Amino acid sequence: MPIFSDLPSLLALHVSHISLKQAQALQAHFGQLSVAVLASKETLSATGILTPQQLNRLVDTERSKQVENAMHWGEQAGQNWLAFGDDAYPNLLQSIDDAPLLLATRGRFELLQDPQIAIVGSRHASKQGSIIAQDFAQHLSNQGLTITSGLALGIDTAAHQGGLKGIGKTIAVVATGLDRIYPAANQTLGRQIAEEGVMVSEFPLGTKPLSYHFPKRNRIISGLSVGTLVIEAALKSGSLITAKTALNQGREVFAVPGSINNPQAKGCHQLIKQGAKLVESGQDILEELSAQLQHSLTPQTMDLFENASNQKQALENYPPPLSAQPAILEHVGYDAIGMDELVVLSKQPVYEIQSQLMLLELSGTIEALSAGRWRRLN
Repeated sequence: MPIFSDLPSLLALHVSHISLKQAQALQAHFGQLSVAVLASKETLSATGILTPQQLNRLVDTERSKQVENAMHWGEQAGQNWLAFGDDAYPNLLQSIDDAPLLLATRGRFELLQDPQIAIVGSRHASKQGSIIAQDFAQHLSNQGLTITSGLALGIDTAAHQGGLKGIGKTIAVVATGLDRIYPAANQTLGRQIAEEGVMVSEFPLGTKPLSYHFPKRNRIISGLSVGTLVIEAALKSGSLITAKTALNQGREVFAVPGSINNPQAKGCHQLIKQGAKLVESGQDILEELSAQLQHSLTPQTMDLFENASNQKQALENYPPPLSAQPAILEHVGYDAIGMDELVVLSKQPVYEIQSQLMLLELSGTIEALSAGRWRRLN
């Protein structure tokens, strides 16, 4: 049985910005939330549970209309309200100290129970940073993990795009009501996530993108995930707030290093100095989280993970001799390179290059990235 089962009363508290702990206190005091919602302002005030602002919102004559609109919104296809304690409410999020009372979802809300990796970073990401974020996300998604981020421009956008290309899909946790998509530049991406993944918000419908909502939203991104990966972050950024909340929630934090001259890498370097795991590939994350994932992945996803681990171990045990490695390797460096460049540099036909690249991938010497690109691993 869910802890809360009276959705209209929950929505009344929700539009009044009343927290989970306050809702629990009200239920304990009045016996039922419906009784608390109908109580007079004086009676509610005497409990000392709510702030003056919350009291004013709860007794506001507009509240009933807001609740009615929210009920109607939740009756539309693909749109739902998940209360704390519901079977569909994500288990990992339910375990944090300040879990949301109510979540609005658009899309496949069952993804919220799947094992997730949060990928966050700079809104002003470099081209290389965006490529790295998309590659990590696609690789992890192809292993069956769901990619969680915040729908911001830059690294978040690349992470969602990579997640959508894999089988694990993606979750967008937003800092507005779900009746709008912010930023406007991500309208198309947001709609695609709502169709193939899921969008989530703890904020009432109509909530605007206010600056102080974003740090609050970040605890949900990390709270849903078994680990958080930071790619390109300045020393003062929302991504570091997400990393901090992840650590406070007892979750793993990973960071991708960058150039010491890049200000967008300094936040990642600081995290690494403070104990975050330095990672260079999605496989690094899978190996670090293997024990946790064994208990949370579905059998199908676990098979994918085990196959990837076994394949990697086999390749490590049986590497080909250097003399047998294909000639194309001299043109594949540690930065990504595409087929067009390889054709020009090697002056070989495409079918020969593809054959050599396959051998190098099987040996673990290079790895395939998204958009038909490769890079050297050793």
